[in-house]
Amino acid sequence: MATTAAAAAATLSAAATAKTGRKNHQRHHVLPARGRVGAAAVRCSAVSPVTPPSPAPPATPLRPWGPAEPRKGADILVEALERCGVSDVFAYPGGASMEIHQALTRSPVITNHLFRHEQGEAFAASGYARASGRVGVCVATSGPGATNLVSALADALLDSVPMVAITGQVPRRMIGTDAFQETPIVEVTRSITKHNYLVLDVEDIPRVIQEAFFLASSGRPGPVLVDIPKDIQQQMAVPVWDTLMNLPGYIARLPKPPATELLEQVLRLVGESRRPILYVGGGCSASGDELRRFVELTGIPVTTTLMGLGNFPSDDPLSLRMLGMHGTVYANYAVDKADLLLAFGVRFDDRVTGKIEAFASRAKIVHIDIDPAEIGKNKQPHVSICADVKLALQGLNALLDQSTTKTSSDFSAWHNELDQQKREFPLGYKTFGEEIPPQYAIQVLDELTKGEAIIATGVGQHQMWAAQYYTYKRPRQWLSSAGLGAMGFGLPAAAGASVANPGVTVVDIDGDGSFLMNIQELALIRIENLPVKVMVLNNQHLGMVVQWEDRFYKANRAHTYLGNPECESEIYPDFVTIAKGFNIPAVRVTKKSEVRAAIKKMLETPGPYLLDIIVPHQEHVLPMIPSGGAFKDMILDGDGRTVY
Repeated sequence: MATTAAAAAATLSAAATAKTGRKNHQRHHVLPARGRVGAAAVRCSAVSPVTPPSPAPPATPLRPWGPAEPRKGADILVEALERCGVSDVFAYPGGASMEIHQALTRSPVITNHLFRHEQGEAFAASGYARASGRVGVCVATSGPGATNLVSALADALLDSVPMVAITGQVPRRMIGTDAFQETPIVEVTRSITKHNYLVLDVEDIPRVIQEAFFLASSGRPGPVLVDIPKDIQQQMAVPVWDTLMNLPGYIARLPKPPATELLEQVLRLVGESRRPILYVGGGCSASGDELRRFVELTGIPVTTTLMGLGNFPSDDPLSLRMLGMHGTVYANYAVDKADLLLAFGVRFDDRVTGKIEAFASRAKIVHIDIDPAEIGKNKQPHVSICADVKLALQGLNALLDQSTTKTSSDFSAWHNELDQQKREFPLGYKTFGEEIPPQYAIQVLDELTKGEAIIATGVGQHQMWAAQYYTYKRPRQWLSSAGLGAMGFGLPAAAGASVANPGVTVVDIDGDGSFLMNIQELALIRIENLPVKVMVLNNQHLGMVVQWEDRFYKANRAHTYLGNPECESEIYPDFVTIAKGFNIPAVRVTKKSEVRAAIKKMLETPGPYLLDIIVPHQEHVLPMIPSGGAFKDMILDGDGRTVY
């Protein structure tokens, strides 16, 4: 059955992401393509920043049809994924998606990694994308399978992670009848995806998959959902692979290369400044080389957001490490005293800025970001450039290379001032006999891995300590749920990163609360023998909430103890025994003197490993700027052993 352009547009319109009225979400949404395919319709390879579609795979005994012979919609889908360069998917089967899984068994190219929960598979796809820069793909069935993807889609939207989520749906005739395992997943995910589709014609599959990958990876990256009814998966058709994408509105709004006169204006501001600072975020993850070159040419100190860790080496003399609520004193000092703030690939998040009026109040602000909705959303810049940060940095570097003076200012006095702050206010912690400071365990890990491991985390105190005390030397080395703050992220994300980086050591630094939320994924790392090391900083509490209870609620415990109240002296649950149930070697340490040897053994043991490190729940993450506070409100000492 031939599909008219009008029908194709109707299919898009039926599932198009609608305006939510919330600016923070509107910025991501893609308007539906309308009208006929015309001059603005393009092939994926013509404009996509990712690898052009691969040629058709050869026929195999499991896939015996020729190019002009019909095959199921599910097989067309899998072939479309292959043509977009997909080699790994994270899929959990169910009734409405089993046709896709049957088709995956016929693929000579794609490997499915069978996580044990849809949330786990989706976080794995996110970890895969974060660690590689490629689009992560997850597949789930309809109903509860699809809704289990929701947290990971919201996480990917907030952290700008390129993902394509494919869901099975009940047959078209049953949509809207409250059929078994029917949920309107397009409606459910409308405000937490960059775009989504409900495929109502089997002949649309090649075009929709091309568009989904292009949308996910171009502009500001984000998640795209494709919902495919089961009867579409079963329908026979001959695919047309040279179908053009139909995204004229989206393509027209993609940012253009930065204007030279704007870049020259930025450099003039740099030349006039005496206390400049680079504030670098996740938007620079593809621009590490250009950023380092820019710093080399200008001598401007760098601080990064939580998402920006690794985009500039944290052991560089000009690195001030992380800023914000739990950032270093010297990073926050630098922003507070700066006369020029170069904000590259950032969104002025509340955990960075605190009291927005007091943030960088002495500075002129230059904001470069690929998303126009972020410009001026939280903090009004003096100069704004809506462009790819990589192109902007390349342009700035080219202008600096052409300049006869190279660096127009001497920032040595500023460097000396910040070095003095580093000496006066280094990151540090107290020790109490053989109790294990969690910060110490991370320092030992950093030393033994030489700062080369990929680090994933859950969310909480352990996440902040991992950000503070591990040395990040390159982009895509740090994986964490920053915007959404989703507990349970660490283990599946580490596994996804391991799939994307075969043979590389990946360490999940986790808390006992976060780890328990997706502990079932120990099965996957054992079955695939992935070199994922799980280092649990186990304080038997919901640590970050406990810290806030200590500071602001007179230490009143409101359901934050995660152990067994009837026997608080025992460690509960017993992660070592649970790990052994998954046939994963595991050890528990309770003394500081045992930590180094235990971490060394963990790293030297092939395959997966779990190390349960018992740490005191009284420890606080410091420094700390209270929510809504400013640099002057920073807390530098104290812990749960103190009464406030």
